[in-house]
Amino acid sequence: MTASPAPAVLTARARELSSEIVTDILTLVRQETSSYDPAGLAAGLDLLRELAVHRLGPPDRERRHPGGECGDTLTLTYTGTGPGHVALVGHYDTVWPTGTLAGWEQPEPDGDGREKLSAPGVFDMKTGLAQGIWALKLARETGTPLPTVTFLFNGDEEIGSLASRPVIEEVARKAEATLVLEPTAHGAVKTARKGSGIFKVTATGIEAHAGLAPQDGASAITALSEFVLAAAAVAAPDRGTTVNPGLITGGSATNVVAGRATATIDIRVRSESEQHRVDAAFAAIGVSDPRVRIEVDHAWNRPPMTLNAASAPLLHLARDVAREQGRADLPDAAVGGASDANFVAALGLPVLCGMGAVGDGAHARGEFVYPDTVPAQTALVAGLLTRLTGPLRGWAERVDPAGFAGQGGG
Repeated sequence: MTASPAPAVLTARARELSSEIVTDILTLVRQETSSYDPAGLAAGLDLLRELAVHRLGPPDRERRHPGGECGDTLTLTYTGTGPGHVALVGHYDTVWPTGTLAGWEQPEPDGDGREKLSAPGVFDMKTGLAQGIWALKLARETGTPLPTVTFLFNGDEEIGSLASRPVIEEVARKAEATLVLEPTAHGAVKTARKGSGIFKVTATGIEAHAGLAPQDGASAITALSEFVLAAAAVAAPDRGTTVNPGLITGGSATNVVAGRATATIDIRVRSESEQHRVDAAFAAIGVSDPRVRIEVDHAWNRPPMTLNAASAPLLHLARDVAREQGRADLPDAAVGGASDANFVAALGLPVLCGMGAVGDGAHARGEFVYPDTVPAQTALVAGLLTRLTGPLRGWAERVDPAGFAGQGGG
């Protein structure tokens, strides 16, 4: 690792260019990219690539990985002027249906007059994407030797990164460090995240006329309702385990005993032992009508993420950079949401998440960022890039992972 350039240079330069960075953020959010809109995703990824090339020039290597029904994954590699390889990872899909932007309203400033910028996906996570591109641009301006940087932009993170996960893992294995440009937790980096599961429960009953022969039917909806209530009781908030039946469909007509019904259930856990407990509890759930068949797809999507021994030195280095840039502290946080950082951490590789926006309201109407934080967040990533020109191993003996995790709260 090399010594960083004068911290004031990066911070001051980011402030000078703040309006241009915000302009790029607005350009990205004006193109809606719902996870379920293939055309919007394709246009959004084209726009993101154009922005990267406009600010950084053509990449030395580029590959577009087909996403099937999901958005494609794009990797852009810029060869460094020094040793090392860093991955900057971010998703361009959002949870918002296409057309949401038209009815979106800007929030009032905070009570102290602090400005907010609100739009679908501005917090989660298009601000982070723009900041990541500008971070490399600013780092280049310092003239300091820089590592090779690979950007990975995926369009299916909000629905589980089912197509992009192999690409994420491949890129992370080739890098000495991965920085995930997800939003911060109120300014804190994210070093612990819950694992997540998306379980699909299917109930298959027997159809019958609801008025003429209801006794001949076996209601899939009634049985599924019993199952969902029992599944919700598996939650253990004291252990950090949540169970949310998010989607339910079923039946064919009001006068037909339902022959089929499905539920999709979101599950979050902090540990592998809780995964096993939830699996066993779901398998033990029964319903009152034995004629209804219940099938459960135990689809664990992301493993739990903790601050592993490989990532602790990276957090230590990020805190050094933050202090050099005038920050009093750079807290870290344990949060309930999962991200693509979970995959990297599960490989035992160095990763920090939450390197992006400062704001609030992920997945909520009115999500926002504080524009006045954009320069500092961009400079932080740029400063890390100037330092990551060598292995992190030399820091490992100086760091106790137990001394970091969760300092920033939830």
